[in-house]
Amino acid sequence: MQTWKEIIHHATFRYIDQSNKKVFNNEPLTALSSFAIDDALALSVSDGGSPPAIRLWVHSDTVVLGIPDARLPYIDEGIQLLQSHGYRAVVRNSGGLAVALDKGVLNISLILPGVKHLSIHACYEAMVSFIQYMLRDLTNEIEAYEIVGSYCPGDYDLSIGGRKFAGISQRRVKDGAAIQIYLDVEGNGRERAEMIRHFYEISHRGEKTKFDYPTVVPNTMASLSELLDTAITMEDMKRRVRSAIEDLSEKVVVKDFSKREMESYWTRLEQMKKRNQRIAEIEQAGRQ
Repeated sequence: MQTWKEIIHHATFRYIDQSNKKVFNNEPLTALSSFAIDDALALSVSDGGSPPAIRLWVHSDTVVLGIPDARLPYIDEGIQLLQSHGYRAVVRNSGGLAVALDKGVLNISLILPGVKHLSIHACYEAMVSFIQYMLRDLTNEIEAYEIVGSYCPGDYDLSIGGRKFAGISQRRVKDGAAIQIYLDVEGNGRERAEMIRHFYEISHRGEKTKFDYPTVVPNTMASLSELLDTAITMEDMKRRVRSAIEDLSEKVVVKDFSKREMESYWTRLEQMKKRNQRIAEIEQAGRQ
């Protein structure tokens, strides 16, 4: 596996911390809008309107679904189950399957240009290397391979001792890419996995489907705080992100979203809303 410095050669990075924000340009800042923001940034870095960026985001009580999840035979009942737990659902525009987000889960988006010359694997490996570097003083046992039994399983699941605490997805737009990782920092990873297990149980009911949905085994997952037996806070983790990107680049800049980025955002947000129209209708019916 390649290291960050073998893959990333950019001197300047843009730092965007939206982890504590509730509103973005008068629109509620939800997971729906976060995926639109990442698209807008991918377009911006692609055409040279922004340096590569790293963005932090946190959303409470949301299950981010993959495109195949939205085709589950009993998705209506699954969405209603999530509502009973106080969660809303959003269908992402990047790869992957269902993931539970809450205030103890930190999402990091690495937005890179020039990805036509970078393999999908290289982009994943850059994120793996970044997380390993960021946590190097706490552990050298982070591994990247598929954790069978976890939710949203993939070749770049991050684990310690065989228990997953993070997963990575990737979205490419023009010549830009958003490599997105969720980190279970605080809280109970097993409880999150149990909810997702129940969601698939209710939504699938063992019916024959074209897509092979995961069988979630809750004890395959845990938070970093649990795995390291250390009270790691979100604020500590955010400081680590900032410190790591400063170490790995020559310059870190903070800048407002440009007019062109905002135009792209509104366009992509409307696309996300259309993608989620059916889910929104199910949630609305469940509230009545």
